[in-house]
Amino acid sequence: MSEGGLENCELCDSPGGEVIWENGICRVVMVADPDYPGFCRVILHRHLREMTDLPHKERMQLMTVVFAVESAVRSLYQPDKVNLASLGNLTPHVHWHLIPRWRDDRNFPQPVWAAAKRASTTRRQPVDGRKLGDQIIAALRTT
Repeated sequence: MSEGGLENCELCDSPGGEVIWENGICRVVMVADPDYPGFCRVILHRHLREMTDLPHKERMQLMTVVFAVESAVRSLYQPDKVNLASLGNLTPHVHWHLIPRWRDDRNFPQPVWAAAKRASTTRRQPVDGRKLGDQIIAALRTT
């Protein structure tokens, strides 16, 4: 899947979700999580472990995509907050999580990976991946 892929890396071996946009550097996938509609990952095509392993120009290009996805998610979902995370502890392949958050979500204000603090009280409608992809393209045009 990924250029220079590593055997047994789930992000090299598979897309990692529904691909809604991609270019020569990375892909954006929607995460199927009904509690967090709009949850996306920006996944580097090449297998690298750390952001600083990327040449400066590619690092800036990747972050431009991350910020465009954040802008698109904010536009379509109007979350109270957007969490950005690049962990890689379990999957050491450069990728970013973009997670829309609402004050009434199951975990707020804790990370989405923490134990739920409450039952989810509000069901938010998912947005079609094509619509989110179009918003990402629009956001990239303004950068």
